[in-house]
Amino acid sequence: MSDNEKVERLLKLREESRLGGGKDRIKKQHEKGKLTARERLDILLDKGSFQEIDAFVTHRSSAFGLDNQKFLGDGVVTGSGKINGRPVYVFSQDFTVFGGSLSETHAEKICKVMDLALKNGVPVIGLNDSGGARIQEGVSSLGGYAEVFWRNSMASGVVPQISAIMGPCAGGAVYSPALTDFVYMVKNTSYMFVTGPNVVKTVTHEEVTSEDLGGASAHGTKSGVAHFATENDADCLNKIRQLMSYIPQNCEEKTPHLEEREPDSAKAAALDNLVPLNANKPYNIKDVIEGVMDKDSFYEVHENYADNIVVGFARLEGRSLGIVANQPLSLAGVLDIDASVKGARFVRFCDAFNIPLVVFEDVPGFLPGTDQEWGGIIKHGAKLLYAFCEATVPKMTVITRKAYGGAYDVMNSKHIRADYNVAWPTAEIAVMGTKGAVEIIFRREITKAGDPEAKQLELEEEYNQEFAHPYKAAARGFIDDVILPSETRQKLIHAFELCQNKVDSVPKRKHDNLPL
Repeated sequence: MSDNEKVERLLKLREESRLGGGKDRIKKQHEKGKLTARERLDILLDKGSFQEIDAFVTHRSSAFGLDNQKFLGDGVVTGSGKINGRPVYVFSQDFTVFGGSLSETHAEKICKVMDLALKNGVPVIGLNDSGGARIQEGVSSLGGYAEVFWRNSMASGVVPQISAIMGPCAGGAVYSPALTDFVYMVKNTSYMFVTGPNVVKTVTHEEVTSEDLGGASAHGTKSGVAHFATENDADCLNKIRQLMSYIPQNCEEKTPHLEEREPDSAKAAALDNLVPLNANKPYNIKDVIEGVMDKDSFYEVHENYADNIVVGFARLEGRSLGIVANQPLSLAGVLDIDASVKGARFVRFCDAFNIPLVVFEDVPGFLPGTDQEWGGIIKHGAKLLYAFCEATVPKMTVITRKAYGGAYDVMNSKHIRADYNVAWPTAEIAVMGTKGAVEIIFRREITKAGDPEAKQLELEEEYNQEFAHPYKAAARGFIDDVILPSETRQKLIHAFELCQNKVDSVPKRKHDNLPL
């Protein structure tokens, strides 16, 4: 074979690999409103940065006629590239080849990029679009999934792992994304479930569609499995690019530092009058975040799930931070099971990757009721407490209004080793709200009074004067300062300058025992 023929063979094989399952199947993919595996990588990665590996890999199976159906790449495109100039490893499942089903070699390709990511301290991003295990390969396919799961576990907290669900993801396939740090889904074209609608109908007699059972909306609002529900493939991939600008490459690095931007001027100017005088009136905690942080820098996570707590990334003087904030607009900002788990997971991610934390606190306590108690609010609430306790990154807390009971302790209080705690003049730091406290402490006096209602109001006013303020906590050193809302940004900037080289440690142990 001449040199020219060898070159022509290579170019021909490259073209064959790029076509995946062929033009007809690519056309069907487009008709479903989905991009192909390679088109997705073109959007995700910086232009011209993708370097493919294992483009010529094929499966090894001969059962059920598979020896006559071989496609270069075997249903997954793998390699490396860059996002905003920073390297990442990627795999993108190709639904045009055997429906993206996972074979032994398909799994080996994914495992190779995961091993490289772990070895080189580089994030790994998986674009999932697969019908599940390749049934014709039997246990070899199942073994491939387990190899991927093990690597997800070993990489956890070492390098960031991002999953995008861009088509079907069912059965055992769902556990790899569930082990990663963030899950993106695409509305109307992606779904995740352990058992599909047909199995559900057979076992429980429920009639349900794939979208209702495991679509982006279901997992973004009800289960919390998906952190982001996006409009289409391009929107999903661009949002991943945006996320990567906030997080470091690995657990040894510090967060990216971009150019500083002043906060939203209108919201910054409104801070001093934002919290209503009536403690029962709500306000939007996102107005606080946007009035303090760099303009347009807030990147919310889990926006539509457990919205009584707000979590996400933002920048302060260009520095990337993690934000945890109670939301008075939803359930008065109370902590419940879902909010506790949502907050805990986010805090642990930030701590694993050296992302400092800022807490904006306005919490009346934990949600009461049999549903919460029987659902395990004690152990789930303990997850958020545990996450803040174990975090060794710089931790700041700003109490904007209510800080009641055990929830005061949980929300990054000074007692669990927060670095800088301040309160606004509107803060109320107490065991419980005024009305409940007065009814307990002065039950007899109120009952015996000639006008119980007037007595109640009188005693509530006395209690407010005594406890509904931040100065008793300040007198004990439980908060470091009482500040004007408009001073918050500069106070936090100064605190982070002092804490940027913070060194903290936890006792030696094999691993912790988080209350799962």
